[in-house]
Amino acid sequence: MELRRAGLWTAILTILFLLLNWTESSVTGLLISMPFFLILYLMLFSVGRHEVAAKVKDWMGNDFRKVIVIPVFLLALYCFYLLLNGQNPLQGALALIPYLLIFPLLIFVALRHRVKKIDWMDFTAFVIYLLMTNFIKVEPSGNLPFKGEEFDSIYRIALMAMAIYSFSIIRGLDDIGFFPVLNWRYLWTAVWVWGAFYLFVFIVGYQVNFIKIIGHDTVNSELLRKIGITLLITFLHTAIFEELFFRGILQNMLAKRIWQAKTWKIFLTIGFAILLPLAFLVGYTLKGGMQWFPALMMTLIFGAAYYIENSGKSNSGVYTALAITSSIFGLVHYHSGAIIYIGFACLAGWAYGYTYIKTKNVFYSALVHTLVNSSVVIFGLEFVK
Repeated sequence: MELRRAGLWTAILTILFLLLNWTESSVTGLLISMPFFLILYLMLFSVGRHEVAAKVKDWMGNDFRKVIVIPVFLLALYCFYLLLNGQNPLQGALALIPYLLIFPLLIFVALRHRVKKIDWMDFTAFVIYLLMTNFIKVEPSGNLPFKGEEFDSIYRIALMAMAIYSFSIIRGLDDIGFFPVLNWRYLWTAVWVWGAFYLFVFIVGYQVNFIKIIGHDTVNSELLRKIGITLLITFLHTAIFEELFFRGILQNMLAKRIWQAKTWKIFLTIGFAILLPLAFLVGYTLKGGMQWFPALMMTLIFGAAYYIENSGKSNSGVYTALAITSSIFGLVHYHSGAIIYIGFACLAGWAYGYTYIKTKNVFYSALVHTLVNSSVVIFGLEFVK
């Protein structure tokens, strides 16, 4: 049943893939990419499902040869795809792909017999893996189709599949929630969270001249197509990748670690003490006014977390983990070069993480992420950075 559902979502995505690329790519390019597209997305939509994960665990047992079958398979797919498109998979940064794919797996395999509690080694593996995947630029990444830009690449799909496989199946973080599912209550949560966040952004951003409403000349089929493509590309290229790492893994592990310690106040205090100075540093090293804005947004986030945790309305540590993760998420947007943007990114992290708490599904936090990032096109906005 789980594989059937994954197959259905893969079929829907395949139809969109063909519709968007039929006129933009050669028939040969589509024919070459289609088998890889089907296999990779079916795997991606399956590996995070509980029944599938349980069967994979039973099949592997303690046999290391079986444990490395999936990473070796992904690596073979990647190399074969590049070779079919006339590329050398061992040239330059491409030679690092085997290491990137297998790195977290080796750590967790070496430590798989230890206690199940989340500890510093889990966070170390996460940080190293995330940094490597972001700072090592691999070209070609294996676009699907190879000369297309509408869908994701084999490289990014393989990274996500390996992250789920390593952290969920091998490490035992079995509630990452990385699988597509249609749930109307979850959908409503995503929509109202997006609306509430953007209402705040409109009110504050318009007052400080961060947002300009330029609108659309006309609402026609071309505009609707542009919005649809923007939503799809944002979801596949950015949202599910970032939400998997920041919400499905980091926020998830933090919440478990804080719950294990039975003392959310220490984590909230230390997190705030470390991150607030960084927020001021970020604000005062960039050009522009309102240098205090990221620190203000961070203070509001930690204040909300303290209130909710202290009221006992949630499991101890859940909102502390949300506050810490949201703040980190905002600060890593330093590359945007916009002070107000970073502050709003902290708040956006809260919106995504809150959705994840309520749905326990990465795809719905990714949906909010997609709607937020695409709102510029949807509403006809311009950010003044």
